[in-house]
Amino acid sequence: MSTLNNLKLVVSKRHQTVSPVVHRRNKLVAKLHEQIELCEAKQAGNAYAPKRLKTYTNKQTGEKMTVETVKRVKEWFWISDSGKINLAIKYGAKTLMLNKKSKANCIELTSGEELISTLIALKTDVLNGALDEAIAEVSTATREGFGK
Repeated sequence: MSTLNNLKLVVSKRHQTVSPVVHRRNKLVAKLHEQIELCEAKQAGNAYAPKRLKTYTNKQTGEKMTVETVKRVKEWFWISDSGKINLAIKYGAKTLMLNKKSKANCIELTSGEELISTLIALKTDVLNGALDEAIAEVSTATREGFGK
């Protein structure tokens, strides 16, 4: 008991849920991290193949099996007709509107290094709440699609 006497004890309750805004930010940051890893692997000449656990039921035995499979990651970037790299930020299957006035939905970049640095900068911006409005728009549009 002497160790407990030396520690600072407080009364606290752990929050079970996070706010929806923070949850959406964290989802987008995780996807941005995947895109960064994908770009770095492509630049190094490697294939990026993250693993995930998939559970299925065996039809013959009825037993549940867990298998490690390769997760498919779609690229958010492509090379345009002008030879520049275009980057679209996606939330789920929808592309985020980056500027409402000009209706811009892509970022034009010149090189792979610039692509990686832009993705890293976007990751910190999302954590600071820069794209919260665009994420909320896409999220409510998706939710309304289910309410038909």
